[in-house]
Amino acid sequence: MLFRSLARHLAPVTLPGLRLRDLDGFLALTPEGDTRALQALAAEVVTTLEPFRAPLNPAEIAKRRPERLTPRQLALLGAYGYPFVLEEFRFHLTLSDRLSEPTALAAQAQAHFAPHLPRPFTLDALCLFGEAADGRFHLMQRHPLTASAST
Repeated sequence: MLFRSLARHLAPVTLPGLRLRDLDGFLALTPEGDTRALQALAAEVVTTLEPFRAPLNPAEIAKRRPERLTPRQLALLGAYGYPFVLEEFRFHLTLSDRLSEPTALAAQAQAHFAPHLPRPFTLDALCLFGEAADGRFHLMQRHPLTASAST
């Protein structure tokens, strides 16, 4: 019920579009334009739902390579279970593993995805996924963001 209520109190976010780029050796789709509204939406979701997350176990902490994190990222990992939230968050849709030569695949990916990328790009729903024992994620709930942008 809280999840549905949260979605009702959040407004959709519209950006000019998505673009393909090399993100630290990964190919990813990233938003174009001013992302402040998207950042605010993400922060609201993370902070509101944080009390419902499972605590991290030592293996999950090790997976985040804490020795490579900044002090702020370590604090976020402890507080929210993930180091790249709030001001450390960068919206992206990862398309590949880390590539030794991202440019080799980038042209093919650009040709494939470009005709299908939404313009504008609107994030208009909140989705809740659960992780199965096999590590795959499954959609459990999807609720539209229905607040007006001025709320």
